[in-house]
Amino acid sequence: MTICATEDATALGSPHRAALTIAADGSYAARLARHDDAAGSRFPERWTLSGPEPYAVPLPGSQPEEPDSQLLPLADGRVLILRRIADRFALSLLYPTGPGTGELLLGTVAAPELTLLPPAPGGMLGYALAPGERGTVLWRVHGGAHGPERVTEIPGRCKGGVWLDHDGRLLALDRELGGRTKTVVLDLERGGEPSPLLQITDESNDRLLLADPDSGLLLLRSDAPGHDRLGWGVLGSSLPVRFPECLRPADGFVTPFAVQPGQMLMPESCAVAFRIDTADGPRLGVWRPSGRQLRQLPVPEGWLAGTGLWTAGGELLLPCATAARPCGVARMAVPLEPVRGTGAGPRRGAGPDGRTDAGARTRPGAGFPVEVAVGSKGGIVPDARDTDNRSTPSAQLSDAGAEPPEIPAHPQMCRPVPLQQAPLAAPEARWSAISRQVRIPTGATQPVDPATDSSVWGQPLRLLGEVPTRTAVSDLTE
Repeated sequence: MTICATEDATALGSPHRAALTIAADGSYAARLARHDDAAGSRFPERWTLSGPEPYAVPLPGSQPEEPDSQLLPLADGRVLILRRIADRFALSLLYPTGPGTGELLLGTVAAPELTLLPPAPGGMLGYALAPGERGTVLWRVHGGAHGPERVTEIPGRCKGGVWLDHDGRLLALDRELGGRTKTVVLDLERGGEPSPLLQITDESNDRLLLADPDSGLLLLRSDAPGHDRLGWGVLGSSLPVRFPECLRPADGFVTPFAVQPGQMLMPESCAVAFRIDTADGPRLGVWRPSGRQLRQLPVPEGWLAGTGLWTAGGELLLPCATAARPCGVARMAVPLEPVRGTGAGPRRGAGPDGRTDAGARTRPGAGFPVEVAVGSKGGIVPDARDTDNRSTPSAQLSDAGAEPPEIPAHPQMCRPVPLQQAPLAAPEARWSAISRQVRIPTGATQPVDPATDSSVWGQPLRLLGEVPTRTAVSDLTE
């Protein structure tokens, strides 16, 4: 799973401008590259990542692109581009053809703002958000029968965009309404009506950053602990949201951008890659819930900071661009030790398969579940028995036990295994050599590449039950 990243340096904690967007199946990517002229004008560039070596194909139009043009690569090799034209936005498909670039106009959307959402699962649909005075309109800008289609209007101002399943049905958005920001989920097969997804306390601002459909792992930001913190939880479970102390480095702002896929029902074993913005430039961090350390690793030269993807086998791929190598991927095998169990025999409250009851969290070696509840006034009430806090010290970051009793009963999703707390102590990973680059000059003939096999990403759908309407929280750090 991937998230876009930034090209230009910004203040710590500020929103990032996308430098490279990777298709849903990891086969292609696209970015606005710069010409070598004095003006530094921009043009669309498509990267092919599915072959033995990456290579880039320029897709220049009849004139340079504006810096605010947005790109979305599709799984068939075409690139969706969104351009602002006066008071509306035009959408087109770009593809290499003959000596130049082919362009197919899809239509326009009249709106003061329009932002492309991350690539939808399947790789052939495109969505965008248009905030307005009364609410935010969700548009299907590619994949409809007759050009851009209005899907639904959500009350409030929505941002973000995280897909929760492999079918492109469940879309999570961060909605600002009544002075508070909460994450809601839209079921696009039922008209897109929003329902609450994250509501840690009534007064908190809760934002979803990243989700892994295979394991159910969620990465979020919330000020429920008293100030803005990065936390993690599990979708479809009443296990508590945790706010690890190690995800608060004193000298940087941490943002997750990729989660290792294929860890079915094992959120504690998912490796997560982070961009760490510091005064000295971006750094790379790797962490997983079962560990208690944010491992900071060397950054490859020319890394498009905050962009990358994991393979199911645990290899981290980071796109890079330098003057000598304008299109490359740095590969790093991150060795992760097996998740440690909690001792011999089933835990108290566990079923025959060894899984604990919903709402309980078991410490390694403990003989009872540790529960954390939400107070009646929205405060965070930790259980006094949980005193094990062997976290890695640090500070500052950006964007519990059971479900509250007032939540109505609903069909339960598959429960993940209990969240472990074993430390992560693996050998240091090393970067491999950057792949050889193939630079294709403007005007070269290049056919459209066929779509690649997306079996790495096409795991069975797990999110079959009703999305829970509230998540409990713990302020206990790991």
